[in-house]
Amino acid sequence: MTSFDVLVVAGTHGNELNASWLLDQWERQPDLVDTAGLSCRRVIGNPQARAAGTRYLDRDLNRSFQPDLLAGDGQEVELRRARELVQDHGPAGFNPCRVALDLHSTTAGMGSSLVVYGRRPADLALAGGVQRLLGLPVYLHESDAAQTGFLVERWPCGLVIEVGPVPQAVLDSRVVIQTQLALEACLQVISESRSGLGLQPKSLVVHRHLRSLDLPRDEHGQPSALLHPLRQGTDWRPLQGGAPLMRRPDGSVIDVPDDAENLMPVFINEAAYAEKRIALSLTQREVWPVLPNWIAALEKLMEG
Repeated sequence: MTSFDVLVVAGTHGNELNASWLLDQWERQPDLVDTAGLSCRRVIGNPQARAAGTRYLDRDLNRSFQPDLLAGDGQEVELRRARELVQDHGPAGFNPCRVALDLHSTTAGMGSSLVVYGRRPADLALAGGVQRLLGLPVYLHESDAAQTGFLVERWPCGLVIEVGPVPQAVLDSRVVIQTQLALEACLQVISESRSGLGLQPKSLVVHRHLRSLDLPRDEHGQPSALLHPLRQGTDWRPLQGGAPLMRRPDGSVIDVPDDAENLMPVFINEAAYAEKRIALSLTQREVWPVLPNWIAALEKLMEG
């Protein structure tokens, strides 16, 4: 058995090509990525979906890591792959890893950002350290019973890196470079925590998930409006009550509801979320004081 510090996953969704390209080049050029002295295990999350050029074959791999699904007997391609990844690289796996970094891209105008699931101290320490280095926004995804079973939740510490916008199944050198920069920042923060020299900001800015909105639909389940052109590409910008949100085929407008005023949308018109009936997600910007137990949790995890 060989243990590793960090599991770096790309291609969890088979039609997100840029992170997989980065891992392929890293395999050919071992010094391409500055690992800050950490041992990294590189894997393609869903190689079968990547070969097919699709997001997934049977079900979304990044919704397949619920404990009950991992313990069950479902034989969908992605459930078998989820079990394999945990058995191979989970904390009790054959080649265990302490931290998981899951590299994604988005069709939304999100720039580079981090996604944190829940409030585990080590996750928050890692996000805070990266925000200190690069200033990346942090999307705190919680309180959404319809969206669960994310890969990084099965490791003691884990973050998702999102980079966009880029269409599905399109390679973009800018996205590859931005993915590498965010990955290297994560590795630097993890390495600093091992040495006890990790620096944290005084506060962490998070965008806390509140709810998601779908397009209105007709009796056949088809969209009866689309997002207003003024909303496209305005991720991370606060909404104004009464501003246009959607537009119907007759040109009439659906306004931003009053209870969404000053909330910040993310993943606006994300192509992969259409099947999940999500046109955008609403977040509340919050500034949290950084707590001492955050970095202590990450340092403890990286001991030895």
